[in-house]
Amino acid sequence: MGLIDYLKTQFLEIIEWSDDSRDTISFRFPDLDKEIKNGAQLIVRESQMAQFVYLGQFGDTFGPGKHTLTTDNIPILSTLKGWKYGLHSPFKADVYFVNTRLFTGNKWGTSNPIMMRDPDFGIVRARAFGTFDFHVTDVRTFLKEVAGTDDHFRLDEFSDTMRSRIVSVFTDSLAAAKVPVLDVAARYRELGDALLPTINPAVTAKYGIEISSFIVENVSLPPEVEQAIDKRSSMAAVGNLNDYVKYQMADAIGKGGGEGAGMASTAAGLGAGLAMGQQLAAAFSTPQTTPPAAPPVAAPAAVPPVIRPAGVSPELLGVSDVAKVLGVSDEDVLATLEKGEIKGKKIGSTWRVTKSALDDFLKS
Repeated sequence: MGLIDYLKTQFLEIIEWSDDSRDTISFRFPDLDKEIKNGAQLIVRESQMAQFVYLGQFGDTFGPGKHTLTTDNIPILSTLKGWKYGLHSPFKADVYFVNTRLFTGNKWGTSNPIMMRDPDFGIVRARAFGTFDFHVTDVRTFLKEVAGTDDHFRLDEFSDTMRSRIVSVFTDSLAAAKVPVLDVAARYRELGDALLPTINPAVTAKYGIEISSFIVENVSLPPEVEQAIDKRSSMAAVGNLNDYVKYQMADAIGKGGGEGAGMASTAAGLGAGLAMGQQLAAAFSTPQTTPPAAPPVAAPAAVPPVIRPAGVSPELLGVSDVAKVLGVSDEDVLATLEKGEIKGKKIGSTWRVTKSALDDFLKS
């Protein structure tokens, strides 16, 4: 091998990176301890950016295309190296290729619950997870803050590095947006779109990336909060409690005997108790006043006094008196007396009930 052939093997004449993977974000060109020749060709493909680093400092950045490395098109590197009279000799520099295409379907999630101040439930703990798409927009910031000096930075390393940072930005953005928990759980996609203007300025400035799509797939709450939400939904579904009880009574009575008999008895008893309670409350809360007499047609006549049957004590009530107190018909009172549910005394064809017996029935 001649001297010329030997020197050719020591210099880099073409610098390029053909990405045959789908998970590489940045790649440092392997120079094999060779120097870059004056006039070497740099080939940067679409969805790539090339960044020169000289002695730990960022040099020139190149976009897609074919570039001839001369003093004219690497002014930053020329200044860093201190070439006074132009590039006439080979030089050494690290060349990083950064993939700027869109990386989709990256997962994010909260490893620990995040604290949220909610207008409905106060302070609650929530967990969230979803996916996001991103691409690199600022090569220098990305290399400095995320990839570092890694010679082959892959997507799985990015996920490990950025997951907690993305969650932190999401938490701050969610707190700033002041979105109620119930709205978060109902509008995941809208929430992601609404948070993008808040998330992107932070991640672009800090990490040199831009998130093009941020999707919230699920927000879960502690079990006790979920139970409270379920109870609240049940109350809203029931609506008017009085109408609901009436419906339950009618439905249970309609099922008749058999397996529905127990339910019918329970529902009927519940409804009867509620109805009686409402009637008693109305009876005892409304003062008993004598209705005004009808206006006289001709000459006013004296109202005849109420004549009780001879021997009837004021403590004794007739069927009509009991019916008025209970707000039912005379027939219902007679049927109840016949069953013995109201304790009374039948004299001939007439029933008499003491006030104490009626009070005992109302208390039972």
